[in-house]
Amino acid sequence: MIDKSELLRVPAFADLPDDQIAWFLSHSEEIHLKAGDTYVRQGDPADSMFVILEGQFQWRGEFGGETVVLSGKPGDVTGVLPFSRMKQFTVTGRAVTDGRILKFPTSLFSELVQKMPELTTRLVGVMSDRIREATRFEQQRDRLASLGKLSAGLAHELNNPASATKRAVSQLRDILKKIRDASLELGRRDLNSAQKAEIEKLEALFTQKDVVPPDALTISDLEDQIDSLLRSHGQNDLWQLAADLARRNIKPEVLESLFASLDADTARAALVRISASVEVASLLHEIESSTSRISDLVGAIKEYTYMDQAPVQNVDIVKSLETTLTILNHKLKQGVVVQRDYQRVPLLVNSFGSELNQVWTNIIDNAIDAMSGKGELRVRTYREDACVVVEIGDNGPGISAEVKPHIFEPFFTTKGVGEGTGLGLDTVQRIVKKHQGSIQVTSKPGDTRFQVWLPLAEAPG
Repeated sequence: MIDKSELLRVPAFADLPDDQIAWFLSHSEEIHLKAGDTYVRQGDPADSMFVILEGQFQWRGEFGGETVVLSGKPGDVTGVLPFSRMKQFTVTGRAVTDGRILKFPTSLFSELVQKMPELTTRLVGVMSDRIREATRFEQQRDRLASLGKLSAGLAHELNNPASATKRAVSQLRDILKKIRDASLELGRRDLNSAQKAEIEKLEALFTQKDVVPPDALTISDLEDQIDSLLRSHGQNDLWQLAADLARRNIKPEVLESLFASLDADTARAALVRISASVEVASLLHEIESSTSRISDLVGAIKEYTYMDQAPVQNVDIVKSLETTLTILNHKLKQGVVVQRDYQRVPLLVNSFGSELNQVWTNIIDNAIDAMSGKGELRVRTYREDACVVVEIGDNGPGISAEVKPHIFEPFFTTKGVGEGTGLGLDTVQRIVKKHQGSIQVTSKPGDTRFQVWLPLAEAPG
């Protein structure tokens, strides 16, 4: 039989009157457990509060596809607490070592509140701590899930230009060998200065950087014309060369000067070198474009996270929105058209910049999901008195009247299990309030709009 002194060593019961301790013990059941024993299972009716007296215990459950493990030790009060609205246990309780617990029925909570008011106050504090810890855990999990989605999208966005660059570099090795072989062949020819100048002139003309690529039909026509020209001069196996030159919008008549001033074999070597130089120019342009895209993405990531910048600063709202749109491009490009309507005068907000980006990310991501990845996303900014207003809208099905009152509630979500935690818009609201702002939403089928109001850092000039 448990002694009252043992219960008084539990922090929640410390210094309570003897008669209250005696009453609690008289209505509690002492349970001895062996290592591995289960004292409550997930889904069981939430009908008991537990006081851990001896041993180590563990709560384990599944939340959003993840396993959550919480430990229990002597002195902890767990299970259902007074004023809790829990109907079923959401986790399973198990003994890790041999131990003892006290089991108190929730049916006596109303009497407990009357007879032990100080204990009730302390248990409410325990429940508040538990809620804060659960909320912190869910918020952290939500941030990690969001980071995972963003990282996966960015990895895909970075992989495309990186792969293109790798392919181009691999092709360059083969093409440079062609140039070397053709140059050696030309070096063995006794070319005069005029012939050399003609080859160099055509090479420079064909490899100029700013060439507008023709359409597919024009390319096909040019390829046929160039191939016919080459065959008329006895070059029957240069169809690939004809295709390469056609893509650079090279007219067949320009090539006539080579055959007019050079014999057939020398003209062939010159054409091979010129064509290879054209390919080099194209591949260098592709490498330049790909590396620029990588550089832009890295810059956007730095802007999005405010890496190497002060945590609080005057943030250009339009720049912040554009950075977020760049980060989410992997989702937008699947079928979302972005309509922008920005006030031209810069609108600055004194802000934790990375937190504002989180606001735009959550709202835009929800809009994309609401439209099933295809539709119109409208992003607008304007000034209203001393505030900047950011309006983000979509032409999705809208938010139902039943759902709308709950969208900012913690843990409320309309998504399937494992797809959302219900903390996205709760986080948005908390961040907006932290910036002394407000958020409003209007919705009807085909037109949902979130408006975020934030105080301006300074009047625009």
